[in-house]
Amino acid sequence: MPADRIDRSAGPAIPLSRWAGREIERLAALTGSPGIAALEGAMLLGERALQRHCNVAATMSVGTGTCRLLATRDHGWFALTLPRQDDRELLPALFGDDGFDIADDGAVERLVRRHDRAELVGRGRALGLPVASADERPVSPAAIPLTRGPFRDRAADRRPLVIDLSAVWAGPLAGHLLWLAGAEVVKVESRSRPDRMRGSDPALFALVNQGKASVAVDLRDPADRRALVDLIRRADIVIESSRPRALQQLGIDADALVREVPGLVWLTITAHGATGEAAGWTGLGNDCGVAGGLTRALAEASGRIGFVGDAIADPLTGIAAALEGWQAYRAGEALRIGLAMSAIAARALAEERAHDAAAIEAELRAWGAAIGQPFPRVPERALMGDVRPFGMDTGAFLSTVAPC
Repeated sequence: MPADRIDRSAGPAIPLSRWAGREIERLAALTGSPGIAALEGAMLLGERALQRHCNVAATMSVGTGTCRLLATRDHGWFALTLPRQDDRELLPALFGDDGFDIADDGAVERLVRRHDRAELVGRGRALGLPVASADERPVSPAAIPLTRGPFRDRAADRRPLVIDLSAVWAGPLAGHLLWLAGAEVVKVESRSRPDRMRGSDPALFALVNQGKASVAVDLRDPADRRALVDLIRRADIVIESSRPRALQQLGIDADALVREVPGLVWLTITAHGATGEAAGWTGLGNDCGVAGGLTRALAEASGRIGFVGDAIADPLTGIAAALEGWQAYRAGEALRIGLAMSAIAARALAEERAHDAAAIEAELRAWGAAIGQPFPRVPERALMGDVRPFGMDTGAFLSTVAPC
């Protein structure tokens, strides 16, 4: 389906699905991939919600409801994501109050109302919590070159080797799109902390990790880390979504590898930026969409507060990262690129408004009117490749590491 045609019988259009469709068309033209050409923007933005049989979300995110939009004292909206018990244990420090039950969402809501949104965002990010305000602006560019290295002249028919060190949705989707473009993709996971999507979203995990080899390493073992770095040196593209400190603790110096390995493209996917203070901020798809201005745009268009899409910054970023990665790979120069999820959401909204302001405003109004109704139906994708068992290919790619 062309990017600008929307099937109205399937429910309201997912805002920004037309932007996603145009980016997919660009990637299909660059790669010549029939598999990418067969995709639709709405398909990638809505397939997780389709699998979960979700409704359009108001102040609690689609699916597991781990992100909530909460009213603040200064009449703003604060997005708070609590995916793990460890995050909840930081709530007393966030509010400066340890006299409440951290499992009581009602108490959390009351405490948010006692604070201003900027105060909560600043304190939350300092604590490492995924938080956002509906009224902030991204502090980083959507995509920025970080490090450059030597050129590599590749044969036109070379099959690129992609090492996917990322987890959850955005990075694995980028790797999946590169696999559809013809790349050999190796998914690398920690033996002790595999990608949590294996258990929490097995259907989506299968879609975005099909066809990838599976390598498992013990990141605490120096021999495993050396073997992983040796694998990276053979790669054409690396995808990762770690904060800088995490890479440093593993002894992986992304900038040094880009300067050393001719033609190596390194995609660093972040919540809010790869440089400065923002590089340390955490974020997930829902709160990054809020930080990118989507909830405020929804409120202005429809008068309703809610989440636009389902963790929408994740699939938007996956598409953008694949496009950036393929373009850099074809250019031949070694390059590390920092991508910021919140800024990509903001860029998509700005570009969609420039493309057809009336259409995106109408879609946002319709989205607000659909809150509480079933999530729009999108075409369902069938698997085209195998989903490899965890660690099955370790021995084939890391000869010094025992397979699982």
